[in-house]
Amino acid sequence: WEKMSSTKTLLFPCHRRYPTVEIRAETFNGSTHVPVPSDSAFLKALLFELRLIDDHIFVEHRDTCTRINHSSVYSVRTEGGDLWPVLAFQKSGLIYACLPLVEETLEPRPPLLTVSGLSQGLALLLGIVDYISPSRKNEAEMSAKIGQLRNLLIQACPFGTPLNTNIRSLNNSFDDIQEMPTDENQPAWRSNTYKGKPQVNVCITEKVKCMQYDKRDVVDAWQVYGAVNCKCDIEGSAPNVTLSLNLPTNGPPLQDIVVHHCVTSVDPAMLMSSSAEPLDDSVYNGPYRFPFIPPSDSFNLCYYTSQVPVPPILGCYQLIEEGSQLKITVNLKLHESIKNSFEYCEARIPFFNRGPIAQLEYKVSYGQLDLSREKSLLVWVIGQKFPKSLEVSLTGIVSFGTAGKEHPTDDVCTGNSAYVKLYFRIPDFTLTGCYVDQHSIQIFAPGKPKITASRELISSDYYIWNSKAPAPLVYKTLLD
Repeated sequence: WEKMSSTKTLLFPCHRRYPTVEIRAETFNGSTHVPVPSDSAFLKALLFELRLIDDHIFVEHRDTCTRINHSSVYSVRTEGGDLWPVLAFQKSGLIYACLPLVEETLEPRPPLLTVSGLSQGLALLLGIVDYISPSRKNEAEMSAKIGQLRNLLIQACPFGTPLNTNIRSLNNSFDDIQEMPTDENQPAWRSNTYKGKPQVNVCITEKVKCMQYDKRDVVDAWQVYGAVNCKCDIEGSAPNVTLSLNLPTNGPPLQDIVVHHCVTSVDPAMLMSSSAEPLDDSVYNGPYRFPFIPPSDSFNLCYYTSQVPVPPILGCYQLIEEGSQLKITVNLKLHESIKNSFEYCEARIPFFNRGPIAQLEYKVSYGQLDLSREKSLLVWVIGQKFPKSLEVSLTGIVSFGTAGKEHPTDDVCTGNSAYVKLYFRIPDFTLTGCYVDQHSIQIFAPGKPKITASRELISSDYYIWNSKAPAPLVYKTLLD
């Protein structure tokens, strides 16, 4: 962003480069990559392209009448080649410009609408315009604001991807922003240092996907995937923390483990276990140790999957059409190994391509059945516990009125092809049995931190298909 006087001398230069983005550009663009030149060379090339210098000289590639620019996106010629796309425009005597990342090769040039970085860059530049413009008539105030801009960009766009384009809203927190870490050992991902009582919060969240058909010729499928979220409020520029994930003796091993970049080292055997290969006795089954230097904010330490032997809730759904009525039967059974303590548990039964429910007769062995406001969805609220038998059932007869535009349609689920979808959350439980031993957390920093560890199991795309009709093929591959 440069301010130009009437004689085109440079005043108040402000620029920021992101080496991480430049490395990504080189990877994406391959042989078509054009390196970004030095700041002064880029500025000179940009001013030349915008006809702000040497405008009295005819240059064919810039001034030919066959090249008419209909947007603020330019191709800037440098010694290393043509830089594209450079987003640049003038506003109140200032030039605002950025070079967005193109996540593909540049030859042939992709359509502008497919380059997502252009809209992000434009939003960021407009945020800077909104921040600077109110001060354009006061030279001293504008100079001060542009001086602050470099620091504000660290918060708005820390690694080259805009996180907050409302630059004006960041101005109030300017005093808390550090342009560079005060300690040379402080990693780039730890943007500031914490002052106060040390505390560590860890939460394991496992989600289970499931497709159940209750058919001999179709195999049920389920998948578990987890994330370990951490928030470490610890003093010091680069505190070292070691956290261990543990499994019960008979717990299925964790697989497909992906770790956060702040993890300093891991056992290679931990990363070799893949769900794409059959399990054998040599599979690494923990404990899974993660030494790391935590970022300042909440982050996911790792992700994983696991092959558990059974889904938490087994179900059977039968829907039979008899004349103008539907007969439905739903049976659910909680597996005996699952903790019978839910925050919520409900089954939703949608009726596609039909009118509103006009008449409903039903019987539930447990819980409560509700009808949605649109009268196209039955919500079976099972509650926070299954009964002692661990089994619940629902039977009913449903008839419908005339269909309207507001009622749900589905081109895939037609006729008797239908499903029940389960929604539940079990606190203080994981399907794999994975847990964090609070006593195993090591923190190499002054003070005794308060450590909080929690875990949860949440349903995700948990379907039970009508066994009296074929399940659409598109849904059979959701877990592949």
